[in-house]
Amino acid sequence: MATNKNFLPNVIKQLSKELKNLHDSPPEGITVVVNDDDFSSIFADIKGPAGTPYENGIFRMKLLLSNDFPQSPPKGYFITKIFHPNIATNGEICVNTLKKDWNPSLGLRHVFTVIRCLLIEPFPESALNEQAGKMLLEDYDEYARHARLYTGIHALKAKPKPKTGAICESTSALNVDQTNTVHVDKVSFPSSTPLNHAPIPSKILGMASQDQNVIPVPSAKVVEAPVAQKKEGAVAAATMAKAQADKKKIDARKKSLKRL
Repeated sequence: MATNKNFLPNVIKQLSKELKNLHDSPPEGITVVVNDDDFSSIFADIKGPAGTPYENGIFRMKLLLSNDFPQSPPKGYFITKIFHPNIATNGEICVNTLKKDWNPSLGLRHVFTVIRCLLIEPFPESALNEQAGKMLLEDYDEYARHARLYTGIHALKAKPKPKTGAICESTSALNVDQTNTVHVDKVSFPSSTPLNHAPIPSKILGMASQDQNVIPVPSAKVVEAPVAQKKEGAVAAATMAKAQADKKKIDARKKSLKRL
């Protein structure tokens, strides 16, 4: 149970109920931060509505509740800087729900929802930021450009969800021990994998699939022959060539004798 001594017990009970409901079933695009020990300041993160200059941004705000709440309306402030006609440069929010249209029966859910709707449909006629209000009435494109600029600079960014199943060619992503690899033509394979069974890199496969005239070269075990073996092979080849030449000469002589 909260220990807020500045509020009446029935108010604390009602706020506890409302905040629990907001936590269990939050309004669209709104996340309320609950502190059971302090109901005088209630924080919330508001996601910029799609199709507005505030899209892709998250704006932090707070409601300040006075001691005689709910008889008096809370005061709303944006902590995150935002370019909006109804939000002053110090973050104060101007909306009728928090002023002349306040009703003690209105709950916190209604207040947060109205403030988020203000990002969708501003009211330049009651502007706290005169520059934004005038710009909205005279040149919406310029107003939207300023608002998007503020959003890109000051608004919090939603954390992207990690992609699963993504293929990465780096050895670190494949959890390969980079200190225990052998290099063949600038392509690295783990030393535990036989070279004659090494997979063809994905880049080479991609190039082959694009060019049907490319014939894949089967992988073979790479063995560097000793220099002596190379010399023996050359001598054997020369001897064989000489024998074939001598045989051709003998055959030619036999044919000549037959003619005689």
